[in-house]
Amino acid sequence: MPIALLALAIGAFGIGTTEFVMMGVLPQAAADFGVSIPTAGHLISAYALGVVVGAPLLTAVAVRLPRKTMLLAMMGLFTVGNLLFALSPNHEFGIAFRFLAGLPHGAFFGAGAVVASSLVAQSDRAKAVSMMFMGLTLANVIGVPLGTLLGQQVGWRATFGVVAVIGLIAILGIQKLVPFQGRPAEASLRGELGAFRRPQVWLALAIVTFGLGGVFACLSYVTPMLTDVAGYEPATVTLLLSLAGVGMTIGNFLGGRLADRALMPSLYVALLALAAVLGIFTLTAQVKVGAAITIFAVGVAGFMIGPMMQARIMEKAGGTPSLVSAAVQSAFNIANSIGAYLGGLVIAGGLGLVAPNWVGALLAVLGLTLAAVSGILDRRESPAPVPALADC
Repeated sequence: MPIALLALAIGAFGIGTTEFVMMGVLPQAAADFGVSIPTAGHLISAYALGVVVGAPLLTAVAVRLPRKTMLLAMMGLFTVGNLLFALSPNHEFGIAFRFLAGLPHGAFFGAGAVVASSLVAQSDRAKAVSMMFMGLTLANVIGVPLGTLLGQQVGWRATFGVVAVIGLIAILGIQKLVPFQGRPAEASLRGELGAFRRPQVWLALAIVTFGLGGVFACLSYVTPMLTDVAGYEPATVTLLLSLAGVGMTIGNFLGGRLADRALMPSLYVALLALAAVLGIFTLTAQVKVGAAITIFAVGVAGFMIGPMMQARIMEKAGGTPSLVSAAVQSAFNIANSIGAYLGGLVIAGGLGLVAPNWVGALLAVLGLTLAAVSGILDRRESPAPVPALADC
């Protein structure tokens, strides 16, 4: 794999850390700003909203920029947004700066996926994309636990100051390691938007939204599952979340390699495995060892899907992949919102703390159904083989 992927992975590591570490330092930020924890939760929502808005908007605005320039600009905006958030004087400014930090998230991954795939042979494209996304999954293993610990010991502002430094390192790495590729040939906003006229593109985005929504239905409420159902001490939960992060890293690694070998069959297996594991988690959540093993398996099965869908949507976008590639990140964050909302709905309805796992399993089955429809369309779109003429 080209060394340039390391620079992209560092950027992904910083983005993954800032997205998820806010959950770990939320009590400290709430106390500092003098607001309740539910009110401080708007800092999480503001970032997610920034991702959903920024992914298509910034990609569309910069569609004619060389992709290396695009990567540097997005990582610069990310660094500034996190630095300003670390210096926020009050909660209102904090929300604004979290939104600003979220804007370049999807555009960076969209451009980064296109660059990563362009650096290798076609047979290795999904693997290359998964190497970039390895930074995102490693953030859950290393960045989030260490960032949470730093925020608890020194203060939440120090955590986001360090994230800004990571962003600066990524800028230097991209400038040094990523080759200049010139402006995208025949790139235009009309051409990028034209990709959205293809039903397969919308199907791919729907698979991301509902398939990965199943992961977030579970993970959004995994802490009370582990403490109130499995019986773990709160201090142990951080280690278990790191275990889930290890599962995500392995799943991302496997997903890229399986996608290069047999994309759609691998996707069917991953979604089926995710549905099965989430269903099993409703039973194993009652036992400490079973809960730990299953949360690891959820990470593996869920994050195998990411590189597969990134490769799938770039394939279906044809020669205009930047905007739809960025839209995957919007779909990812919508999946986060849908999963968390539906999981909370069944808990509020009195169905118990493990009920979000059933919701997640059903969402994964819905994603599998959509993937099957997409596969059927593939077969219909393929030209029929021409029969060979018999020898006379």
